[in-house]
Amino acid sequence: MKSVIQRYRESKEENHQLINPHSDVKFWQTEAAILRQQLQNLQQIHRQMMGEGLSGLTTKDLQNLEKQLDMSLHVVRMKKEQLLLDEIQELNRKDLLHVKLSRIVSQVYGTKDANEADRNASRTTNLGICEDPHVPVHLQLCQPQQQYYEPPARATNKGYLH
Repeated sequence: MKSVIQRYRESKEENHQLINPHSDVKFWQTEAAILRQQLQNLQQIHRQMMGEGLSGLTTKDLQNLEKQLDMSLHVVRMKKEQLLLDEIQELNRKDLLHVKLSRIVSQVYGTKDANEADRNASRTTNLGICEDPHVPVHLQLCQPQQQYYEPPARATNKGYLH
């Protein structure tokens, strides 16, 4: 029974403190200070991610930052690759629809040689990749190769090389 009365008194004091405007103001001031500190921390992290304000970091901090950037870059590349793969699938689907539509048009308008119309449609839609319209086109993504650009030799206005 004494414990119940003690809990009642504690609960009553807590409720009285919440009603007290001074404690309410103090609570919100503390909350605002915490949020300001969190904002400053996030701004510092953002600057570091952008490569600014790195002078005070230790080697371990820089390694952790590099690892975090690598992971973020990996996620971005995966998202980009997925978007490109989805786009490729959509283009393949449209290509297949175009070939089917070409067949239907050739049947409706009575093209003399339906196979020739299919071949022509396949050549134009696949950019010469595939000669058989029944074979689906499969495209793949690959990492770009390092290319070295060599500027062309200078030519005179008569076309002769120097």
